Amino acid sequence: MSQVFGNGRHLSVGSTAPPLTKGKLRLYSMRFCPYAQRVHLVLDAKKIPYDVVNVNLSAKPEWLFDKHPLGKVPAIEFEDGTVLYESLVLCEYLDSISTTRPLASSDPLQRAKDKLVIERFSQFIVLFYKMYQDINALNSDDVLQSLEEFEIELTKRDSPYFSGTRPGMVDFMIWPWCERADMLTIMAGDRFSLPEKRFPKLLQWKKFMKEDEAVKCSYLDVSDHVKFLKSRLAGTNDYDMLVASL
Repeated sequence: MSQVFGNGRHLSVGSTAPPLTKGKLRLYSMRFCPYAQRVHLVLDAKKIPYDVVNVNLSAKPEWLFDKHPLGKVPAIEFEDGTVLYESLVLCEYLDSISTTRPLASSDPLQRAKDKLVIERFSQFIVLFYKMYQDINALNSDDVLQSLEEFEIELTKRDSPYFSGTRPGMVDFMIWPWCERADMLTIMAGDRFSLPEKRFPKLLQWKKFMKEDEAVKCSYLDVSDHVKFLKSRLAGTNDYDMLVASL
C-alpha cells in the first residue's frame, strides 16, 4: 500500500512539497484524476513502493511546476530527483524497470497491437469529457458505438481480460474511464446504459476488474465520482470531499 501525505489532503498554493521518502518513489496525483489513476494501478499491480502527494489543481502549489512543466498530474519523482510525467510514458517505464508481474506482452507485435487498442480508446475518452461541458449534447449512440469495437476485441481475444487471464497494460490503461462510465447513466439517464445482449463481454470484464487487488486500491464508487463532478460543474472542485471519512 502507498503512503499518502497529509491524510490525503490536496496541497495548494503556498504549500511546501514534502521531502522524499528513502526507498520509495513519489507520485504527484489528484484523487479523482483518471490519468493519475493509471499510474496508481501499475504501481499497485507491480507492488512498487511509493508515496503519494495529492495536489489541488485549482490552486496549484508553485513547486508543482518543478515536477511538470505545465503543472499537471501525474508526475513521478525518484530518489535522485529525476522527474517523469505523462501517464502512458510513466506506466510503460514503470513496467520496464520492475520484473514483478509484467503488464505488457513480451511479444513486440502484440505490444504494438495493445498500444493501438489503448490509442483507439481515446475516442471514448473524448466523448466522456463532453459530459463536463454539456451532457445534453452528448449522443448516446456515439458513446455506445465507440465501445462496440472493444466488445469485439474481447471476443476476438477469447479471454476474460484484454491482456489474457489477468489484467495487464491494456486493462489498466482504459479502466479509470470504465470505472467512471456509470456517471453517464446517473447524470443523463438509461440511454447511456450498456445493453447486456450487446456488450456481454465488456460487462463481464468490468465485473472481473472490480475484483482485481490493484483496482481495489484506488477504486471509488460511482457516487463519489458523481459528487466530485457536481462540485466541478459548480466551480468549487471539492478535492478533499473524501478526507473526512479517512
